[in-house]
Amino acid sequence: MTTPTLVSTQDAQPLSDAGPIVGGRVELQLLTTLKCNLKCTYCSLGVGEMLGSQTELKYDIDQLAAFVERQLAGKEIYVTFYGGEPTLNLDMMQAVMRRFPEFRYQLQTNGTLLDNLPDWMLARFSNVLVSIDGGEHTTDGYRGRGIWRQVIKNLNHVHTRIGGTITARVTWGNPDTSFEELDELATAQAAIDYLYWQFVADEMYDGDSIDRRKAVLVKLIDKFFAGGDELYPLVPLMGIVRNKLLPTRAQELYAGQTQCRVSTHLINVMPDGRIYPCPDMMYADDMQMGEIQGNWLQQSPLQPTPAMPCATCEAFPWCRRNCMKNLYLGYVKQDERYRRNVVEPICELVRFIGREIDRHDPHAWYAALPLHLRRRLVDAEVYEYVEIMP
Repeated sequence: MTTPTLVSTQDAQPLSDAGPIVGGRVELQLLTTLKCNLKCTYCSLGVGEMLGSQTELKYDIDQLAAFVERQLAGKEIYVTFYGGEPTLNLDMMQAVMRRFPEFRYQLQTNGTLLDNLPDWMLARFSNVLVSIDGGEHTTDGYRGRGIWRQVIKNLNHVHTRIGGTITARVTWGNPDTSFEELDELATAQAAIDYLYWQFVADEMYDGDSIDRRKAVLVKLIDKFFAGGDELYPLVPLMGIVRNKLLPTRAQELYAGQTQCRVSTHLINVMPDGRIYPCPDMMYADDMQMGEIQGNWLQQSPLQPTPAMPCATCEAFPWCRRNCMKNLYLGYVKQDERYRRNVVEPICELVRFIGREIDRHDPHAWYAALPLHLRRRLVDAEVYEYVEIMP
């Protein structure tokens, strides 16, 4: 793999003296159930056999309220309902939204049951994050025959009733995923406001798969800078360009730590009440950072360490570490295979995106951008609900 370019030895240090939540905002991610109505082949909850392991809540709404009052007092709170498939526990979602009407809300869903939600709930969502894997062939290959059509039908059915935005979340695992598939989600589906992709954290980068992904990225980035009256709504590209143009925006909500939020202000509450920083590491007991029933919360154990080589990477000023789970497994746990087959390929792709963006002179592009598009690029609320980095 390509050796990172040495540009600096300066790195943010772990916030050992900070409280559990860094800054004024907290994302309270509530896993309503670990049950799901689909069996996606790459599901991260399959690690540690978490999927389906908890189907009922072990805490009640009063215990959650007591936790919020004691541990999150004075914070701006936004709740993400997560799973499993969160809409399989609709009663819990309704109870939370009625008990805490001042919070902001996001739903992360596979989209198959969206048409079951009442209008008052849909109107309260600031963002609905819908997992989809690309076009019909790719999505159905991972999720089951007919799922893509069902999800698109549901999005068209509910999109005018959702109070905020709809973001298509693509786990980019298949190296055959085409520019046309992603472009269709970004522009051709009227119900979708943003496309967000995340490079799959699995061993899918062998052979020429990195080069094939790079070829798609070149087309996406070319279209992003092609001009026009609208901003090409790809959140990873929007976020990376924003961070390059205004580097402080990469740090102000995250204390310079990481864009994925697990070191600073994201807490994931399992159905049994245990709290973890990363939804992909809830199988690891040493990652527990709190509990609802016991009403305790401590700092996230997923903090930057000197073992992580990010500070010497050319992308660090705007990337600020892509995925703490990947870095932890690859460099702290020293999983050589995971580092070689997952972490390094993703970092190579992230650096490639940065170089391709620079090739388009983003400062000159931004200087010519109309004010309303500048505001959308810089201040889009959706940045708070997804990882800005892919």
